[in-house]
Amino acid sequence: MSSPFNLNKPIAIGSDHAGYDFKEELISFLEAKDLSFHDYGTHSKDSVDYPDFAHPVAVAVESGEAAFGILLCGSGNGVAITANKHKGVRAAICWGEELAKVAREHNDANIICIPARFVREGDAEKMVQLFMSTEFEGGRHSRRVEKIAEGC
Repeated sequence: MSSPFNLNKPIAIGSDHAGYDFKEELISFLEAKDLSFHDYGTHSKDSVDYPDFAHPVAVAVESGEAAFGILLCGSGNGVAITANKHKGVRAAICWGEELAKVAREHNDANIICIPARFVREGDAEKMVQLFMSTEFEGGRHSRRVEKIAEGC
């Protein structure tokens, strides 16, 4: 599979209880593609706090330990807000294929955040596939992406 990400590194994945079922489906999807990953939890449907899983995924991406990240929660907002607190992380909420593609092309996103309560079964795999296979366009978008970290 062609990817702009270094898939010799593991993919970081995590979710809260609302995203647990989709996370498990995505793990099966990654395994079927023979891609390595690190599952940062949660490991059940018991109620948990999304920052406890978003921070470790963001740290793995921030440090370069992970190729990219996948985060899931009910709305996608909580994990995205949390992950975007980390330097160099560009976490994008995606609830459709076109958003996943544009997040990569225009924003050079390195974490896809999926709102589990707002996507249909099967759509998460399609979004992750597009996310990990789409190149950043660069050009005029590079200038904009560079400005993201100016306030940090």
